[in-house]
Amino acid sequence: MQQNIYRLFLYGTLRSGCHLPVYSYISRYFIFDGVGAVPGKLFDMGDYPAAIPSTEDCLITGELYHIAQQEEFDYVMEQLDDYEGLLVEPGGIPLFRREPVNVLFQNSTVIAWIYWFNRDITDQHRIESGDYVAYKMGIGK
Repeated sequence: MQQNIYRLFLYGTLRSGCHLPVYSYISRYFIFDGVGAVPGKLFDMGDYPAAIPSTEDCLITGELYHIAQQEEFDYVMEQLDDYEGLLVEPGGIPLFRREPVNVLFQNSTVIAWIYWFNRDITDQHRIESGDYVAYKMGIGK
């Protein structure tokens, strides 16, 4: 993995607006910077959303964070990698993959880690608004 990227872009169940217990883990190690967006498409997988990169004119809304203590970054990200299904048995296919992404944030672009969905999204419902929290609240399709 690339080093010296200490930001994280969250678009799904880990966002503060989902009010899940796992958010306490995020807020323990990361500091909220604000709302941003990345080029991509979002899909409803039932219990969570799936994001895939896209060159089309569509954005995924999410939250941008930076690590509070850089020396804890590797440990924290290893825990998140496990949570997101990256750590699999040999021959297994990870559910997500973590990659650097350009985040549109406060009229500029910053680089952060994102978890892209790593499996097939055929026949899954697309979240047209690109905002999972708004979608779950019934705002937008």
